Amino acid sequence: MLEECMRGLDPKDGGIYFDGTVGGGGHSFEILKRSAPGGKLIATDLDDDAIAAATQRLSQFEGRFRIYKSNYKDYANVFEQAGVDRVDGVLLDFGVSSYQLDNEERGFAYMKPSSPLDMRMDKTAPVTAATVLNEYPQEEIRKILFEYGEERFAPQIAANIIKARKNHPLETCGQFVEIIESSIPKKFQQNGPAARKSFQAIRIAVNGELDGLYDCVIGLSRRLKVGGRIAVLTFHSLEDRIVKRAFRELETDCICDKSLPVCVCGKKKEIEILTKKPITATVREMAINSRSKCAKLRIAERIIL
Repeated sequence: MLEECMRGLDPKDGGIYFDGTVGGGGHSFEILKRSAPGGKLIATDLDDDAIAAATQRLSQFEGRFRIYKSNYKDYANVFEQAGVDRVDGVLLDFGVSSYQLDNEERGFAYMKPSSPLDMRMDKTAPVTAATVLNEYPQEEIRKILFEYGEERFAPQIAANIIKARKNHPLETCGQFVEIIESSIPKKFQQNGPAARKSFQAIRIAVNGELDGLYDCVIGLSRRLKVGGRIAVLTFHSLEDRIVKRAFRELETDCICDKSLPVCVCGKKKEIEILTKKPITATVREMAINSRSKCAKLRIAERIIL
């Protein structure tokens, strides 16, 4: 959804933009190209491989961008290091990159049975998928699968994980897939891969993807200049609900009791939501890139400081 993101962000010459999830640098490249010659970019990522790839891809814009190894949620420190207070645009793309999914060593994909159970965005982080599956108690695993994966068979999967790890540690994605498929009745395995929800859930837990997300969207929106825009691309309903809730909070005006003659709460509408319904991928893009089928893009514009 590159074009949709760029139309929403609307980069301009001289603007300062923040790409919180730089990945391979595709969005950042377009931001710098469309904000030429004077646009600047601050970007973050936790993945050393992604940072290296993005740095190479953006090399023609040398002097106009800086990439920090950091979680986008730590934007305040990153902005301070960059000497920036407010920005003209923010882009957050929460999807796992194609490189991460396709790289067998990273352990993100259920389609690669020999991959190690890793799933870390930051390869130096201490907790892997194997850590969660081999060390967490049954109830915590069940809760992760149910809350982060919305998996109805979470109790059965968690119980079978405990049984399996008593015999030997779980080490590969294939072992995890076998447990999932044996825990879900065949008649419920007709609508896509049975392992998808559980892999999503464990990945979210390993990387703390939802932790502080609401506060981050609120905070980054408030670091926009008037007229600046924030574009957020999500790939599952949990993220989308959080972004939707944050945008609604920022767009809400006075919350006083309507019987009061004047406002006493002081709350002001801070943004204008430009996407009353999220933008989704076109049929053409879904045919080219099946991973875009779950994508939802929400965009808002700052209207007051």
